[in-house]
Amino acid sequence: MKQLLMILMITMVSFGATAQHGYARHGGYHRSHVVVSVVRPVYYPPYFYGYYNPFYYPFYPAYRYPHETRLEVQIDDIRNDYQDKIWSARHDKSLSRSKRKETVHQLKFERDQAINQAKLDYYKSR
Repeated sequence: MKQLLMILMITMVSFGATAQHGYARHGGYHRSHVVVSVVRPVYYPPYFYGYYNPFYYPFYPAYRYPHETRLEVQIDDIRNDYQDKIWSARHDKSLSRSKRKETVHQLKFERDQAINQAKLDYYKSR
């Protein structure tokens, strides 16, 4: 009977301790989380009862985004190609560890050379 009482008390204490986990993790106090959001109206009419808004889209070029240049696209393609080659070289288990590291180092060097060559070709053609 004493053993059952002890088991019951230990169980009650452990459940009480797990209910208090917030105090143990945060040092005895609760942090409040404040979320700040900015609400922007969706539609601004260009003429609102005779009002002329010079910052509306047709009059103010705020919604134009710069396009990527041909060089940026070419550099992204080179980086993506070499990223795939480097991943394949790192996960090639048929090579020894030192050979894999050497291959990855060589591929990174080739990638940098290809990017520099693309930049030189782009600026020479202009």
